[in-house]
Amino acid sequence: MPEPGSDTFRTPSKIAFWLCAALMAATCLFYYPKWKQANTEATLSWDVSGYYLYLPAALIYHDIRHLNWWEAVDAKYHPGPGMGQAFQHPSGNYVMKYPMGQALQFLPWFAAAHLLAAPLGFPADGFSLPYQAAISWGSLLVALLGLWFARRNLLAFFPERTVAAVLICLVFGTNYLEYTAITGAMTHNWLFTLYSLLIFTTMRFYERPTALRAAAIGLLVGWATLTRPTEIISALIPLLWGIDGRSAFHTRLAFFKEHFRKMALAVLVAGAVIFLQALYWKFASDDWVVYSYQDQGFSWLRPHLSDVLFSARAGWLVYSPMMLFAVAGLFFLRAQLRWVVLIFCLVALYITAAWDIWWYGGSLGQRAMVQAYPLWVFALAAFLEWVRKPGRPWKRWAFTLLACVFIYINLWWTHQAHRGGLFVSEQMTKRYMLKVLGRFEAQRDWLKLLDTKEEFKGAERREVRQVFSEDFENARNGTTDEAAIAGNRSFLLNNDTQFTPEYEVPVHAADGDWVRVSLTFRCSPKEWDWWRMTQLIVRFRSGERMLKERMIRLQRHVDGEETRTVFFDTRLPKEAFDRAGVLVWNAGSDKAVRLDDLQVEVFR
Repeated sequence: MPEPGSDTFRTPSKIAFWLCAALMAATCLFYYPKWKQANTEATLSWDVSGYYLYLPAALIYHDIRHLNWWEAVDAKYHPGPGMGQAFQHPSGNYVMKYPMGQALQFLPWFAAAHLLAAPLGFPADGFSLPYQAAISWGSLLVALLGLWFARRNLLAFFPERTVAAVLICLVFGTNYLEYTAITGAMTHNWLFTLYSLLIFTTMRFYERPTALRAAAIGLLVGWATLTRPTEIISALIPLLWGIDGRSAFHTRLAFFKEHFRKMALAVLVAGAVIFLQALYWKFASDDWVVYSYQDQGFSWLRPHLSDVLFSARAGWLVYSPMMLFAVAGLFFLRAQLRWVVLIFCLVALYITAAWDIWWYGGSLGQRAMVQAYPLWVFALAAFLEWVRKPGRPWKRWAFTLLACVFIYINLWWTHQAHRGGLFVSEQMTKRYMLKVLGRFEAQRDWLKLLDTKEEFKGAERREVRQVFSEDFENARNGTTDEAAIAGNRSFLLNNDTQFTPEYEVPVHAADGDWVRVSLTFRCSPKEWDWWRMTQLIVRFRSGERMLKERMIRLQRHVDGEETRTVFFDTRLPKEAFDRAGVLVWNAGSDKAVRLDDLQVEVFR
């Protein structure tokens, strides 16, 4: 079937595609070339390194069971959790956490890098610059391939101008840009392309069902599943495509019966591809089936739907509000698209929300939704068709205005996630997000809102009174006179001493509205893992019942081993309390922190 609009290079959708391609290429190659970054910012880091491990293990080091080579690679390149992406099986061997589908997609780019590394003067160790560049550039090319086929799929149902607008909205206005142009080596980008190809192949199969097209469908479904097991839902696309009502189900069943051998071939090919993972498990552990995610799993009966959609931490529609139009577009889909798009998108959303780690690590607005965008763009196009209907021009103006705002927001968040620094991965809160939204400057005090819900916004404090002070000069337990911050002694927290005493603070509801807790501290060295940063905590109790607890993490407020005084403010509880206390906890860190001049003030 010839491509719609193929008679000229300058159709609106082609112009839009090349504009999108230019943005993606410029972002990947110039704005934030991740392949040039080091350590955990490199292309081959964190989850990507886990999916990638198969290739250097099998083809360079010839050690896929014990991974004895990893320690040297980790010491040199520091790509992140590394061996945390594999676990030791009861057999004594290591088993990769992630399935092998992504590694197979990386294979051509890995092979090219491996052939060129030594001649170019780089170590042929799987992680030097040629490997980083090859995987990044290959990911960009795969992204452009997927976007091209998404365009082709849309043109089968929608006019050129609508498709052009959809491409612009998708690339400029959603986190698709992040997961293709910057972190494109993650699975979501590659799965987007597999889904685009699957839709393209499915449409042609129903036009002319051949064994080759059936095998291609099986290959794409199997490969998507081999990349992420939950992508087995990709089978819904060829099963439901084109069904527009109850009678169509009976027609589809008759079609399957008529072409039973072709359907069986598709299933056989998909099963053969998925079986590759079982062969690896058998080789590595002597078990045919291994649950490699261990303690991570799904809460099928209690999905985190509101968090996935609307949370400040990783809400899909918070960080990609452009997709609100796609959600609305579900109601405007034409009959032959309605069931496949609606069922697939809702099932994909449900699976995304059911995963217990619903924020998906360092996700800029639900990265796990990106691979479903080849279906969601049909809903977005349906909404745009409704907007373009004649008679109510206000719809076009309203959409254009909102789309421009959403594009700005997406580009701003993408910048802040990398060069701007105001997006704090995994830790965003509503108050912090609203504080920084649209800004470009940064103030360290804003980071308190990542930990505490409260902020005193008054012009000045009134009736300030100090109610507690501890300089640790007279205390012995936990204090040190080595490198004291002030005076002769400071309190030392480390791996052996995790807590200060909880100091009772003589404060009552009648004393004021707020308390301010301040502390001078020095890290040596700084703890960088935010979940193990030292916490300065204030508590209010009624009897044994905890009424309120607030805290801030100290290491957010220093760049290294500097000495710094920090404070945070907390409203006194509305409910009657009879005890207040303050303490410091090292949160499981083995890094040393010295404390001095702990003070509590009350004010109105």
